[in-house]
Amino acid sequence: MNATRPGTMKLALGPLLYYWPRETVLAFYRDCARWPVDTVYLGETVCSRRRELKLADWIAIGEDLARAGKEVVLSTSELIESDADLRTMHSVAGNGAFRVEANDMAAVRALAGKGPFVAGPFLNVYNAGTLALLAELGAARWVAPVELSRDGIAAVVADGPPGIETEVFAYGRLPLAVSARCFTARYNNLTKDHCEFRCIEHPDGLALDTQDDQHFLVLNGVQTQSASVHSLVAELGEARAAGTDLLRLSPQSQHTGEVVAVFREAASGALAPHEAAARLAPLMPAAACDGYWHGKPGIVSVGASPAPK
Repeated sequence: MNATRPGTMKLALGPLLYYWPRETVLAFYRDCARWPVDTVYLGETVCSRRRELKLADWIAIGEDLARAGKEVVLSTSELIESDADLRTMHSVAGNGAFRVEANDMAAVRALAGKGPFVAGPFLNVYNAGTLALLAELGAARWVAPVELSRDGIAAVVADGPPGIETEVFAYGRLPLAVSARCFTARYNNLTKDHCEFRCIEHPDGLALDTQDDQHFLVLNGVQTQSASVHSLVAELGEARAAGTDLLRLSPQSQHTGEVVAVFREAASGALAPHEAAARLAPLMPAAACDGYWHGKPGIVSVGASPAPK
């Protein structure tokens, strides 16, 4: 296992949100085996039409990562639209090899009473009562919704059931919404059922600007993301004080390993907050934001920017 100082928050690599070619994905996770992350989430969570890898492939990747000392978690889809999607979810839930992250209540029902699972960010846990219910069903960890503030997370942790781990989305473009419509297909004047898999052409999503040329959103198939990159690297002390056990870092097409390294140094105290933010800035595909953490509009940057020189 990766060595972590006592009291240091663990790092989790979230599920891959984008559609990459098969060989790109395999190479990415081969590299991941060497990164100082404690937990790796695997699987297709965004769109069931993305079939570069099947469940057997994800399990094989997971086995390699487990041999490298990582905790492996298989994630279910955030939107189930068909019987085929439901069958896939049950296959993930019953994989028998790895813990599962449930991202909708159907998955929770499939996992309830069958061992510990992770309550994913799309279950929308906003209060301690909901968390207590999920814990009774078997949740051993919850991932806070991306829009829940520092104070909101601290309140859930303070009043929630003891012993359940708290994971916070700490880096990446924020997954804001999911729809039955595919916006990438619509952008290309295609239907969802005949999308030609155009999202594979955009390894970090398709930027959407306002008429005033302001970076606003990113289209990722059926998922809508923030254009800015959410980062808590300068606020890890606050995250620890709020009760955070794991920091979730979302994969990007370039520099993910370097991003992980910066967060590891920052979490261990080897980098001061402003130094960590400055180190991270050139590795990011867009400007930083952290508004939701501070109870403000998500696009705002309060502490995420590097210190002025």
